[in-house]
Amino acid sequence: MHRIEETVARGICIGCGACSAATGGAVRVQLGRTRLYEAVLDEASEPEIRSASRVCPFSDESPNEDELLAPHTDTAMTPDARLGVHSRTFAGRVADEAYLVDSSSGGLASWLVDRLLSEGHADAVIHVGASTGDVDTELFRHRISTSENAADQRKSQYYATTMADALAVVSDTPQRYIVVGVPCFIRAARALCRENPIFQERLTFFVALVCGHYKTHAFADSLAWQLNVHPRDLAAVDFRVKHRDRTANDYDFSARSTLTENTVSAPVRTLVGGNWGHSAFQPEACNFCDDVVGETADVSFGDAWLPEFISYPYGTNVVVSRNRIIDGIFDAGATERAITLLDASADNVAASQAGGFRHRREGLAVRLADDISAGLSVPSKRVSPDKAVEVSPKRANLIRQRRRMAARSHESFLAAVEQDDLSIYLREYRREAARYRRLDIPLPRRVFQNIKGAGRRILDRWNMKRTDRTKQ
Repeated sequence: MHRIEETVARGICIGCGACSAATGGAVRVQLGRTRLYEAVLDEASEPEIRSASRVCPFSDESPNEDELLAPHTDTAMTPDARLGVHSRTFAGRVADEAYLVDSSSGGLASWLVDRLLSEGHADAVIHVGASTGDVDTELFRHRISTSENAADQRKSQYYATTMADALAVVSDTPQRYIVVGVPCFIRAARALCRENPIFQERLTFFVALVCGHYKTHAFADSLAWQLNVHPRDLAAVDFRVKHRDRTANDYDFSARSTLTENTVSAPVRTLVGGNWGHSAFQPEACNFCDDVVGETADVSFGDAWLPEFISYPYGTNVVVSRNRIIDGIFDAGATERAITLLDASADNVAASQAGGFRHRREGLAVRLADDISAGLSVPSKRVSPDKAVEVSPKRANLIRQRRRMAARSHESFLAAVEQDDLSIYLREYRREAARYRRLDIPLPRRVFQNIKGAGRRILDRWNMKRTDRTKQ
């Protein structure tokens, strides 16, 4: 059996912190060498480790997504192997464009949290927000916010955090909490409610953010360093700066240094590691996740990466609801014209996350089969390793190369930081990305794309210079 011990030993821990909450801190969670949080089991007793294992999202001793279901599931809900049981699916966005500019996508996740708080359904929300305090070297942390300040951090943050400290507050403070997080964090929090009645009583709503994969701190550091903001001087980042004259998926990354008040930015697609499909700084845990949308949450929010929505520059959400109270809040918001709701079937929602499903289903089958053949311990998943035989040799090679790219990104960036030389990482990652392209794209098409890319880079540089002249 693959337990929390095997999860930690194999480097599959995601650092969610549920194990720490389940054991009253006996299992510690600390930041590891690759800038990802990880559990430390050395000081915990055997009973404490078993308790920790029952809430670990990558342990066979914890209930999986099908066992947990959503917290307020009823018999009238629709089952779906991709999205989990649900009451409805749709797309939508907040009507106020000024609100959308400071949201990652359509703004519906933060809008819903605000409504749940203001209407008295909950007292506080556990979410990732900007760190506070001059001595804090991490850009983001899990925070607990109330109705007065819950909306001050609306954007998704691609940055490793842990719920451990926030959950310790929950244990000591009897309030009703909303938990916002990626699917594996939500699963861990739901399992924690089964393990401990205090959390069952106090964690009342669960909001999932659709996840392509998680990122370590090095993702932000590497993008900022490419903009000449050294990691040691990095004060703030914005992963998704929207522009009215671009599509929703064409956004900038910006960074600010502690040495200056100026913010520098560039299109994410122009930065090494900015291509999400290349898996830069993806933790190994993400190679063993089969939940794309957050099936165990009351409601899940993702980006509407669909042709009919992507042209709207400020973003649109796809939504999977599993809670009748939340359905009523959405309907009331639409009636008030505070939000706009649009049709999107379950198939549409799944199609909007097609890459994630390929990674978590056929990709997972290949990775499981590879590791089992190598004699490694793997968690039991809802995807069978036997399905690997259905994956074409070309696709299997791409899956393996993406895993290799993730692993190499951690090591090469560590070397770059140690030697204070960004080029070490850039050379390694460009070499791996070129290998991926050779596996994926025939030579004639690669030549055409290289020419097209060169033209786009020239245009990007020209636009950036024009913007600089305008600012002057």
